[in-house]
Amino acid sequence: MTLPAASPFDHVPTEALDVTARITRLFVYPVKSCAGVEVQEAIMTEAGLEFDRAWMVVDDTGEFVTQRELPRMALIKPQLKHYDMVLRAPGMLALHIALDGVEGPATVRLWGEDVHAFDMGAIAAQWFSDFLGLKLRLVRFDPDHKRMSSKEWTNGVEALNQFNDGFAVLVTSEASLQGLNTRLEAAGQAAVTMERFRPNIVLSGLDAHDEDRLDVMQITGDPPGAPVIRLRPVKPCPRCPIPNVDPATGVSSPQVGDALQAYRKNEVVGGAVTFGMNAIVQGGVDEVVRVGQVVSANWRFD
Repeated sequence: MTLPAASPFDHVPTEALDVTARITRLFVYPVKSCAGVEVQEAIMTEAGLEFDRAWMVVDDTGEFVTQRELPRMALIKPQLKHYDMVLRAPGMLALHIALDGVEGPATVRLWGEDVHAFDMGAIAAQWFSDFLGLKLRLVRFDPDHKRMSSKEWTNGVEALNQFNDGFAVLVTSEASLQGLNTRLEAAGQAAVTMERFRPNIVLSGLDAHDEDRLDVMQITGDPPGAPVIRLRPVKPCPRCPIPNVDPATGVSSPQVGDALQAYRKNEVVGGAVTFGMNAIVQGGVDEVVRVGQVVSANWRFD
């Protein structure tokens, strides 16, 4: 499949479009691969929702670590306050991280790429090391570093992200999760929650996996008259073992991955299992996205 050419200067019509959906849930993941924070609203930046994947955990060589290797990271729960981020985990005292504080500069590795960052200091390093049982450090993304999404998928458009796996925003739908849960329950397995899939935006009003086929998504301005936020879905999201991790226990089991293997192999990404769509930001930077907002789009025909 060849995705349509994308340009930040594309004209996106404002008249009625093919599809109308609604935002029902919003999530921000301040620390990559730790638990998410469900919010009612967030500021859309050119690199995604504000504070999303702004921090990351690295090992003593500077290589990033995730739930793939350390599923107990799912038990680390951030809370965003006015001036700091509070991290809590079972058996640990709360760790407070100033939203405007960093220590020395650092260079870390994410998917083979050198990324400029700031170290968050010895106390944070010890906290993560104690809870996860390895020598680790916490780093914050350097906002002056321009980390680009793959131009192979954005058709040459320069699109930013922070410590995301590759793209600014992940979009899923309630119907897609329901389709999976129907299959799990038919096989005698327990239903799972959306938290396993770590989306930023969850939509209602779509059929299962309709998000795979949407062209530019227009999020209606709030209040009325505010600029429209535009997101372009560019790549189906290939799924690693993280959806197998129960966010309530930090324990991994294969049922979710096995179920997805039966019906979600996607030739667009070489036969990998996909769930949700990665999107880039093409308009509405610094506008607020809120639960309840209407999302309109045309179908993408390839």
